[in-house]
Amino acid sequence: MSAYDTDFVAWESGCIFLSRRRPGAASTVVPMHAHYALQIAFGPSPGIRFRSSEREEWTTYWGAIIPSRQPHTMDTSQVESAAILFVEPETHEGRALTERQLRGGITALPEEVLADAAGRLFTSWKCEGTASAISTAARQLVQELTGNVRPSAVSDERILRAIAYIRTHLDRALTLDEVAAEACLSPSRFRHLFVDETGIGLRPYILWRRFLRVWELLTGGASLSAAAHAAGFADAAHLSRTSRSMFGIPPSTMQIAALRRGEASGTARYGLGVSGDR
Repeated sequence: MSAYDTDFVAWESGCIFLSRRRPGAASTVVPMHAHYALQIAFGPSPGIRFRSSEREEWTTYWGAIIPSRQPHTMDTSQVESAAILFVEPETHEGRALTERQLRGGITALPEEVLADAAGRLFTSWKCEGTASAISTAARQLVQELTGNVRPSAVSDERILRAIAYIRTHLDRALTLDEVAAEACLSPSRFRHLFVDETGIGLRPYILWRRFLRVWELLTGGASLSAAAHAAGFADAAHLSRTSRSMFGIPPSTMQIAALRRGEASGTARYGLGVSGDR
């Protein structure tokens, strides 16, 4: 991925990496890996290749969806740009994607969706280049793939308090008892209510928020060590191991992209960053 200029946008239940290969740079094959998040990958035209074993032949896709914990490797040598979208599998959207789109292993995405929704996404990236526009286009694509399953909307004040507490204490370990106390609930009651309201368990939610914090800091120019500690990882090595396990890419990808954009223009090329809930 280091041969690419990469932009990153996130929202509550997912995030997207949009990458364009640098002129003259060699393409990159992402090593075999598996991660917890569902992965949706596509280009502006067919050409992305996947395989689930080193013994298999490559299969070419316009777009593909990869199940949670499915071993795979990706080759983007045939496309100039690529979109890699991650969705937490426990969310409403993640469950709908699994039920509607996956057919056991790596599955091709419907071309009629890619022709329209993916086209809008790449156009938003190229022409508008704002986090808001890209987030909207990415979430529209997910909506079409899920059959318009709506994302979770937290309305319970107790869970909102707990979420606010989590986000301001990501730099250290957080326990169920501690967060439940902030919501004035017993741990067992809080656990069930949190899943009902957010569509995701507390532990994966906290880890998800840690990564969003890391990527936000790295695209802002922070060091790996500083980002790791600010997001509650033991050190940069712990962050890197967890990132490779969950997403197949090292966190240094975002650091490299941020540095290259800074060298090119003195600022982020598109002004993109974590959109979060805004």
